[in-house]
Amino acid sequence: MKQVTIQTVSKTYGVKIGAEMTNEIISFIKKSFPEASKLWVIADETVYKLHGEAFSDVLGQSFDVTIYQAPKGEKAKSFVTYEEAITHGLKHHVDRKSLVVAFGGGAIGDLAGFIASTYMRGIPFISVPTTILAHDSAVGGKVAINHPLGKNMVGQFYQPEGVFFDLNYFSSLPSTEVLSGFAEVIKHAFLSDHAFLNKLKHSFRSAETLDGEFLTECLIRGIQVKGDIVSKDEKESNIRAFLNFGHTYGHAVESASGYGNRTHGESVMIGMIYALYLSKRYCSLSFDLEEFIGWIKSLGYNLKIPSRISFDILNEGMKRDKKSLNGNPVFVLLKGIGEPVMVEVEEKDLQQADVFIRQL
Repeated sequence: MKQVTIQTVSKTYGVKIGAEMTNEIISFIKKSFPEASKLWVIADETVYKLHGEAFSDVLGQSFDVTIYQAPKGEKAKSFVTYEEAITHGLKHHVDRKSLVVAFGGGAIGDLAGFIASTYMRGIPFISVPTTILAHDSAVGGKVAINHPLGKNMVGQFYQPEGVFFDLNYFSSLPSTEVLSGFAEVIKHAFLSDHAFLNKLKHSFRSAETLDGEFLTECLIRGIQVKGDIVSKDEKESNIRAFLNFGHTYGHAVESASGYGNRTHGESVMIGMIYALYLSKRYCSLSFDLEEFIGWIKSLGYNLKIPSRISFDILNEGMKRDKKSLNGNPVFVLLKGIGEPVMVEVEEKDLQQADVFIRQL
């Protein structure tokens, strides 16, 4: 088992990565929450069918457990689902000594964390991510649900008590989810150094076959990159915004496509290419973008944006981004690999970058 320690102003906690983690989770809860009255498992309904019953059955041997199953993916992060989950908690007598267990991908982590942060003014939660993508969202304490006009617009900062990655769950991931998760790994490489990025380009050649040791190395490195940034800026007052590299245009694409119709990671990949194009123009970034796009396409990422989603629609989405100033989009761009900067971009250049993306 590997561990990365996340240190923030409000909390220090461990991110543990290994196989067969359920007993480790039980030991952690018994030690850290000896008076826990109930475990409230909030799970992705699809993941629950695959792994949840076995997981909750083992938990049930040591604790009183109640289970709420949410819709798959981003559809979980709605006001309707949030209200249904709160109702479930109240009906099943979840109290302030209860512990939320987020069981699923990044969307479930966001939903369950937000529920934990608001239920009875806040109860603790742990995260048990079941996707590669969640190595980003499960760390750092940003929890939220979506609004029809924007992704993650209703939320707050609320750190978990612990994060437990069980590598056994990743064996059932379809290639689309592997690609979605590795988009965030690649993002962390861009924010880190050439060595990490080059290792990914050399070693990640197929979403169908993943070496366990390589995957563990990628998760640890990505979590370390994010953890270093979060430790310096827990509530995104400055440098934590760098973690949104690729997300401004990417979130607009994801929202306009309809939540759940395009994976988060694929949308972020499109957003990163968009940001790299602008980085070459605004920051004189020295980077072989065409070679990078060729690698990304060879992996199977779909970079096409439907014609029904116009630039005007995406531009309105970017204006609503949380980094925007006075309605003007502000982008995370790169001066170099590992050298992010915040830049306000003119609309004519945003449109030119949009034209470039649509030609891919």
